[in-house]
Amino acid sequence: MPQTLIEKIVQRFAVGLEDGATVHSGDFISIRPAHVMTHDNTGAVMQKFRAIGADSMANPRQPVFTLDHNVQDRSEANLAKYSAIEAFAGDMGVDFYPAGRGIGHQIICEEGYAWPGTLVVASDSHSNMYGGLGCLGTPVVRTDAAAIWAQGRTWWQVPPVARVTLEGQLPAGSTGKDVIIVLAGLFNHNEVLNHVIEFGGAGAAALSVDERLTIANMTTEWGALAGVFAPDPKTVQWLQVRAARISERGLAEVPSDEDGEGLHPRLNPAALTALEANLPAADPGAHFAKEISLDLATVQPHVSGPDHVKVMTSVAEMARQHLQIHKAYLVSCVNSRADDLAAAAEAVRGRQVAEGVEFYIAAASSEVQIESEARGDWQVLLDAGATALPPGCGPCIGLGMGLLQAGEVGISATNRNFKGRMGSREAQAYLASPAVVAASAVAGYITGPGPFGDAEPVGTVTESAPVTTTAQSVPILDGFPALLQGELLFCHQDNLNTDGIFPGKYTYIDDFSPEQQAGVVMENYDPAFVGLARDGDILVGGYNFGSGSSREQAVTAFQHKGILLVLAGSFSATYLRNAINNGFVGLVAPELVDHLKQQWGTEALTVRTGLQARIDFAAARVVVDGETYPFSPLGPAAQELIVAGGLENWVREQGDGGGKARQ
Repeated sequence: MPQTLIEKIVQRFAVGLEDGATVHSGDFISIRPAHVMTHDNTGAVMQKFRAIGADSMANPRQPVFTLDHNVQDRSEANLAKYSAIEAFAGDMGVDFYPAGRGIGHQIICEEGYAWPGTLVVASDSHSNMYGGLGCLGTPVVRTDAAAIWAQGRTWWQVPPVARVTLEGQLPAGSTGKDVIIVLAGLFNHNEVLNHVIEFGGAGAAALSVDERLTIANMTTEWGALAGVFAPDPKTVQWLQVRAARISERGLAEVPSDEDGEGLHPRLNPAALTALEANLPAADPGAHFAKEISLDLATVQPHVSGPDHVKVMTSVAEMARQHLQIHKAYLVSCVNSRADDLAAAAEAVRGRQVAEGVEFYIAAASSEVQIESEARGDWQVLLDAGATALPPGCGPCIGLGMGLLQAGEVGISATNRNFKGRMGSREAQAYLASPAVVAASAVAGYITGPGPFGDAEPVGTVTESAPVTTTAQSVPILDGFPALLQGELLFCHQDNLNTDGIFPGKYTYIDDFSPEQQAGVVMENYDPAFVGLARDGDILVGGYNFGSGSSREQAVTAFQHKGILLVLAGSFSATYLRNAINNGFVGLVAPELVDHLKQQWGTEALTVRTGLQARIDFAAARVVVDGETYPFSPLGPAAQELIVAGGLENWVREQGDGGGKARQ
């Protein structure tokens, strides 16, 4: 059977397959990714690694450490944490990039780790960005990262694959950021939830690699597990230019230069020649779960938000609204490359940031900043009144200076605008392209650098026929409870993201205790939740529960609060993976969710229903008030991890620092 590009990449990095087996969507497999990136959360992964009992890396060339999230924090505690990570990298022989080098995802691309046709994972939800280079980049959680360090591999279920065909060409003034804002806003009913996307079409081929990186990055916010552009001559050219720049600067700062010939270990002539001769592609006739098309010629500049990525408004309409702003941001991994900074500089050239507006800029990496300075764009932005921040994440994750205060409005070229993420939950954040952000900064209100139309973008979606299944008894492993019972606690919100469940400002406090986690759970969603929830409750959420980042505290905080399990209309696949890896149960039960929404409405954020629920895992159903509702079966593979108390314990039980991987 023909394979998609995604299936072919996964096939290459799968281990333990039976002879002749062909990988397809839905398969549970063991994977050995080419690389695994961790950033500031390396400290937390180190703790898990040691808890497993491992004392060496399965393959020191596989992990990559980058310090990028909390780089503005010069406190003794954070500097000590960074020093410990650097020392650990040295002891383990792992490639290490210090604070100031840049955002990890940009480094992974700049240094050739995200190689076309390979599988690279990261303990961060924006690893999707690698798809702009034809690399299958997808998030794993911290426990997965520790298991990969110890064993070189982890488990994965191959997601369904959607094909997105981009036709036509973008009109002047429209950018890759506008494409992904429009895709997320136009197809905003979970069309690609938990899918991997393959981008194609003449429009995709016309996009620059930087635009592809932006689009792939924000497929996370669209709901996908990854977004990949098939590599083409433009991809090869981008890598060739990058290799030439590295050659010009020398290899003094390049980790793992071990060939003894002065060649970059990844970006070298032999590797580039081999890639150019054999560009990975999908097989003719490959099956896609759904087909989406977008006419790029109809894409005008748009703004996303506030509070949600899947709400879009044309820049033309926003300009008519004359919405005053207080802060503007050109930072983060999605839109802080040299071309982005150049577009922003052109929008502010000869002008000044408006009175009462703060405009923050940060390059995606130190090398991007050097290039922008050489072009003169960086100085143009500074002359206009922008405030420079170090290459890193900062305000995008709610860390460092320049955060939104209560009552403020911000326009940002970042990838997320969730309530409370960039500061106060009483602030509003909108997302847009770098040029729109810069133009808004000097105007004092949301607008673009020129007059734009506001015609509706044109796109279509075609669903494949749904797969029907018959009810069957689910085998229950020894030690796994066949039945559970508890009172339902209902939170109606669809797309409840991990910032709402566990605020980003606590994420990188490695010694944040279980009691502290329990005390702040759902703080950004409903501050009253902590007082309403009781030990032994069963939480029922809405659709796409746990969207957003890959932080596993959004699972463990519920555990520490005493929540038995979560039922939802659907989950972010990364959240569900986090749950299983931490020995926590998440079940998909849309009929129950719909019933509770009809009964309780959406006025109250959290409702104690008073309803007792009986969870029958063998029958895959929940009984509430005499009514029966089905849920997605929890198979033996997941049960095994739950019984073990999560992936960390499961790996430890295998012995030898991890032992054999799941086949």
